[in-house]
Amino acid sequence: MKTSLVIMAAGIGSRFGGGIKQLEPVGPTGEIIMDYSIHDAIKAGFNKIVFIIRRDIEADFREVIGERIEKLCDRLGVEVAYAYQAMDDIPEGEIVPGDRKKPWGTGQAVLACRGIVNEPFVVINADDYYGKEAFVKIHDFLLDYTPEKADDFCMAGFILKNTLSDNGGVTRGICKVDSNGYLTDIIETSDIEKTPTGAKSGDAEIDPDCYVSMNMFGFTPKFIDRLQDGFVEFFKTTVKENPLKAEYLIPIYAGQLLREKKITMKVLETSDKWFGVTYKEDKPAVVEAFKKLIADGEYNSDLFSDM
Repeated sequence: MKTSLVIMAAGIGSRFGGGIKQLEPVGPTGEIIMDYSIHDAIKAGFNKIVFIIRRDIEADFREVIGERIEKLCDRLGVEVAYAYQAMDDIPEGEIVPGDRKKPWGTGQAVLACRGIVNEPFVVINADDYYGKEAFVKIHDFLLDYTPEKADDFCMAGFILKNTLSDNGGVTRGICKVDSNGYLTDIIETSDIEKTPTGAKSGDAEIDPDCYVSMNMFGFTPKFIDRLQDGFVEFFKTTVKENPLKAEYLIPIYAGQLLREKKITMKVLETSDKWFGVTYKEDKPAVVEAFKKLIADGEYNSDLFSDM
C-alpha cells in the first residue's frame, strides 16, 4: 500500500541560512531535523514524501533540501511531491482580509495536499524530531486502512515531560484519552513550563505524564475532504470574529470532530523523547541528543548509509 509522509514546511523563512530554525544543522555532518524524520519514515515503510511549502521559497527549498532528498528517494523507489500553501487558497466566494499577515494554519497546510495525497498519510512538523517508534506505530496502523475505516485516525501520544523545553514555555495539545486508548478531546494549552514537581501553565499544575499531541497524526484520504468542509465553516464563523489572527489548526478541528463523534482517533503511545529548536538556546541540547543517539547506535554518522 502507498503511504505518505507529509511534512509541513511552509513556515520556513524566505531567506535561507542563519536564523531559520528548520535548517539549523543538528547532526554531525550538517543534518537537519527533517533529515532524521525522512530517514525514520522511510525505514518504517512510508514510500511517498510530500513537502508542503510556499511558492516563494520553492527554488531555495529545492536547492537546499529537495534535490538532495529527491536523489535519495529516487534510489530507494520513494516518490517525492510538493504541495503549496498560499494565503489566497481559501473557500470560493471568500476574500483575504486586507491586513492579514499570518498564514491560515496547519489545517490549511494539509488541505493544500488535495489531489496530491490520495492514500493514508502521516503529517508532521518540519522542525520536530519524533523518534523512530512513532513512525513505525503510525505506519502499522495505516496499513489496516479500508474504505470502511475512512474516519478511523490515529496520533502519536507523547508524554508531556518528554516534550518540554528547559528554556521557556511551550504550547502543547493536552489529550484526554478513554480507557480503550482513544482520544476524546485535545485542549490547546500555551506557556507550559517545567517545574520542580512536573509542569504548569500559569498557576495550573499539569500532570507531566499526560499525553500530548505534537502535530503527528495518521490520517486517511477522507480527512482532506473533512478539512475542506471545515475550512468553509471556519471562514463563516472564526474568520469573521477574528479576521487577522484566526488560524485553522488540526488539533482544534480534530477535537471538534471528536466531540461531534464523526471520527475516532487512536492514541499510539511513544516513549521517545521529542526534540525541537523552539528557542535558540535549545540547539546545543538537541545537538548533544543526536550525538548520544549516534553513540548508542540508533543512527549512523552518515545518516542514510544504512539504506
